Amino acid sequence: MTWSFILRIIVAGLLGGLIGLEREIRAKEAGLRTHFIVALGSALFMIISQYAFTGRFDAARVAAQVVSGIGFIGAGVIIFQKNVVRGVTTAAGLWVAAAIGLACGAGMYPVATAATALTVICLEAMHIITNRYGERLLTVKVTPADNEKLLILLDSLKKAGMDIESFSLSEGEAIIQIRMKHKDYMGTVRSVLTFAKGLSVDII
Repeated sequence: MTWSFILRIIVAGLLGGLIGLEREIRAKEAGLRTHFIVALGSALFMIISQYAFTGRFDAARVAAQVVSGIGFIGAGVIIFQKNVVRGVTTAAGLWVAAAIGLACGAGMYPVATAATALTVICLEAMHIITNRYGERLLTVKVTPADNEKLLILLDSLKKAGMDIESFSLSEGEAIIQIRMKHKDYMGTVRSVLTFAKGLSVDII
């Protein structure tokens, strides 16, 4: 049984690591090591839950705590930065890695493998689709907030066909948000820098 348990935590770590590798490649908040350890730890908790307390306690109690406990780690990778929430997908990935670990700990290798494959396929497919068809906001901070130059800049951006989502002016600086396709990011940045001659521009 000991070697069977060791195999379970190894498989759990490897499957969780696959999800972590995808996150690592995308330079996300939690990568291979975090997902590997979460999946391995979850498998170990499942094994302990199933075999260490047999006949004395509810065997599902320890495993159930993994489901709620992983929320603390997930919350740690969610960041609110510059009016944008980041890390939610990575937190969900950690949650799935924990579930995969529990499945491996229970010896449910086919289910764990299928869950890993589906998770990685979903993350990669959505990355490709988002880059090709998705939209994002480009936030541009312009200083000093010279009214005449700003009007010229805004007029130039509109003539270039850019979709200005919002514009705000306060304390000597202007914030412009431009909605664009993901694939047009670099071209939009170049256009903004070209049109904003004589102004200090900060791409946020």
